[in-house]
Amino acid sequence: MSDFEPKVIVFLCNWCSYAGADLAGVSRYQYPTNIRTVRVMCSTRVSPHIVLELLKDGADGVLVSGCHPGDCHYINGNYYTEKRMDLAQRLLKMTGLEPERLKLDWVSASEGEKFSHLIQEFVTKLKEIGPNPVSKDRKLVTRLEAAVDASKYFRLKVLTGKDINLTSKGNVYGETLKLESLDEIMAKAAEDEYRNSLILQLTNHKAYSVKELSNEIGEPTDKTLEHVVSLRAKNMLALDHIEGTTPKYKAITIG
Repeated sequence: MSDFEPKVIVFLCNWCSYAGADLAGVSRYQYPTNIRTVRVMCSTRVSPHIVLELLKDGADGVLVSGCHPGDCHYINGNYYTEKRMDLAQRLLKMTGLEPERLKLDWVSASEGEKFSHLIQEFVTKLKEIGPNPVSKDRKLVTRLEAAVDASKYFRLKVLTGKDINLTSKGNVYGETLKLESLDEIMAKAAEDEYRNSLILQLTNHKAYSVKELSNEIGEPTDKTLEHVVSLRAKNMLALDHIEGTTPKYKAITIG
């Protein structure tokens, strides 16, 4: 689309990338005006659910930028930013929306020219990808809502906030994990929480059978049944009625 101008939200840390953006302006480096900037004290304040909410609400892209690794004003803040944005991209991929709509990069206070190039490159990439299809795809909205909910679950928050300790200092038993093992745990946890959240989104207004849910979430029937059993054990899903010999389930809503 030649006339398409992406709507881009840019999060900038107060200490580095915001100053870099300011330097770009003072130095008169040119970059597209598509962006709307949000200054945060540290890039790690940008939680995955914030990014996913923005894309669900129609933003074409989100850029998060902070201090270079090793230069964070809060020591390890940008390390956790990297882990959280990785989680957000994992969840985006599961929804079917392009994970490239989220970009993370580092800009120091002295890198005004780099900031200019970064914005130009990201806007160009978004033009190649095209407009966010969320306004025309109700199923995508549902999947993004599930991703937002999944990103808020305690298990995923813990995994993105404790990995330095788990891979260096170890757990309460003194056992350390290899980074590859932790990545596998994160991938499995993200997928489980996303599927659970999607089932709850789907059954919020309508009862579904296990087979119907299996078709909707793209999982084999036996795996879908495991999710249903897990959600029932947590009192988040209940048997609504039996149609013939087929049980149909609905999310338990409070209030």
